[in-house]
Amino acid sequence: MTTLVATIAVFVSVGAVFLLANLFLGKLVRPNRPSPEKGDIYECGEKPVGTAWVQFDLRFYVVALLFVIFDVEIAFFFPWAVVFGQLTRPEAGESAATFARFAFFELMVFFGILLVGFAYLWKRGDLEWVRSVAGQTPVSRDSGASTAETPSPSIRG
Repeated sequence: MTTLVATIAVFVSVGAVFLLANLFLGKLVRPNRPSPEKGDIYECGEKPVGTAWVQFDLRFYVVALLFVIFDVEIAFFFPWAVVFGQLTRPEAGESAATFARFAFFELMVFFGILLVGFAYLWKRGDLEWVRSVAGQTPVSRDSGASTAETPSPSIRG
């Protein structure tokens, strides 16, 4: 067994022991007081309608995907801006300036494609956050879900 493998094995072992020790310590220390309020469905501040297994709003996924898309876009913009700034200096030369113009055009095409996708989602109404509950029947608390008229539960320790 080489020293690299031994080092990795020790690192993984110590990490696993540290993780398991903290989980066990947390189980010993934390209070365990379940209540019906704590077991209620919670969807980011919206009053839930129906059971948790059937009614889940897909707009949460749409917003998450939009965040990821525009986050990746920003991750591409920063290195591009640094290189573009260096290429536009007068001492970089004419070929660098030509490449900088091409890079600018290419990034504007990339940004335009993202904006077209964003406009399409906006036009379809995927970004609207108002949900219609007309025609949906609230489920009673006895079946495990809360109704739309139920006040938000208070959290007790």
